[in-house]
Amino acid sequence: MNETEIDLGEGSTGFVLGSGEVAVLLIHGLTGTPTELRRVAIGLAKSGCTVYVPTLAGHCGDNADLQATGWQDWYEGVRKTFVGIRQRHEQVFVGGLSMGAVMSMYVASEHPGQVAGLLMYSTTLRYDGWSIHKLAFLTPLLMKIPFGVHICSFEEKPPYGIKNERLRAIVERQMKDGESSNAGLLTMEGVTVRELHRMNAVVKKRMPSIKTPALVLHSIEDDITSRWNADYVERHLGGPVTKILLDNCYHMITVDLEYRRVVDLSADFVQQLSMKPGEREEYRQLA
Repeated sequence: MNETEIDLGEGSTGFVLGSGEVAVLLIHGLTGTPTELRRVAIGLAKSGCTVYVPTLAGHCGDNADLQATGWQDWYEGVRKTFVGIRQRHEQVFVGGLSMGAVMSMYVASEHPGQVAGLLMYSTTLRYDGWSIHKLAFLTPLLMKIPFGVHICSFEEKPPYGIKNERLRAIVERQMKDGESSNAGLLTMEGVTVRELHRMNAVVKKRMPSIKTPALVLHSIEDDITSRWNADYVERHLGGPVTKILLDNCYHMITVDLEYRRVVDLSADFVQQLSMKPGEREEYRQLA
């Protein structure tokens, strides 16, 4: 397989794993990196998929790089990756972590009938987890005030979405050392948050028209985004939703203490939707 034909975004952090017929496109989170999806990608590749994890525009650099882009730039990179994958694979699943989960819904809305299923991890439609400041709900209002967006700055704080204390210490050190290609950015400016709000507003309006089956995984202990986000998807997405709540991890469920369960649930979801009707019924009987 000639991997150079697939656009994996800026820099060299994007990657492809596996060589199966079924493809999975995974989208990392806002200020995040492809690394946060590597464990899940490895698991899905072992289950027989080819997994593509691109780098979003403006990411894996500094805040100036990120502020120079908007949500449509992030999507455009994902769109190019998706188009390339569709030319190579008949069946494509799309998913992501946090903001990446929201963007996966946008991909499905832009390409109706072309996405076999959605893998949505810690969907972020609003920041309302237990570690978020109680006045954070005022952020959208502040951003409507002239120059308000330029006086906002948000800094990552412990526990950084990670319950695993050992891993948390590693990620904290990497972020503070400026290793953005591994751990993402420590701060996020108001301009970037505004772009997330704009994308979320568009996706919310489209959700009822998205008929793609979805697996929604969310932690009940999520420190960044509460289970309200998963419940909202379950209520408003137009297609069938399988929602499963995890109880021993925080926001970064793809790397935290229950990442193996995330892998198993994702692989099972992909396997069932990849089967032909007769094979699916036989699988249900065996299960």
